[in-house]
Amino acid sequence: MSNRIWIAGVSLVAGLAGCAAPGGQSPAAKAASTPAPAPATASAAVSPASAPAPAAASTQQAAEFYVVLPEDGRYYAFGSFKLYQDYLAHGEVALTRTRIGAGPSGQTVVFGITKDDVKHGQPSTGERVYDGQLAPAADFYGEVFKGGRYYVFGDLKQLLDFAAHGEVPYSFTDIGAGPNGATIVWVMDKRSYAEGEPTQRMQRFRALRGAG
Repeated sequence: MSNRIWIAGVSLVAGLAGCAAPGGQSPAAKAASTPAPAPATASAAVSPASAPAPAAASTQQAAEFYVVLPEDGRYYAFGSFKLYQDYLAHGEVALTRTRIGAGPSGQTVVFGITKDDVKHGQPSTGERVYDGQLAPAADFYGEVFKGGRYYVFGDLKQLLDFAAHGEVPYSFTDIGAGPNGATIVWVMDKRSYAEGEPTQRMQRFRALRGAG
């Protein structure tokens, strides 16, 4: 077990360097006791019962979000753990979209994207989260990797605020518990801090890395 130091109270971290498919259409109502097929022109009419249900894309939520803030001053954002890990492992990802000067402090924002994002010409999940187009899920999970530390969040707003301003009002710090001996900072708020260790987040962190 790694040496663990829990730091209580208020802490400050230095400032920054830098869709489903429409619901299944119900079968068209059968015309009871009609011996002959309906005229071809009638088949074009769509009854309310057979109208497609509204698309559920608006109900999609942000389940996860990851940010890396390296020393080059850029803001790297990812909507999936795989893309995030690819960047941490190799210092780059195969496909990206870049917004120059669009970061919270005017820095360049680089989004890791997938082949499907390119194929369909659509914003990546990371872009939609960053732009506020997806509300956070109740079990939201996110990380920011900065200065060799993993900052782990259960609240999207806290994550975005930290990535913009670098402040962590409440946290538990677990020294040496991360990959390659990195420190993990479990970011809390006043209420969650009083409840103690964020057990679910700790389990998620390990499970994502195959150590759950």
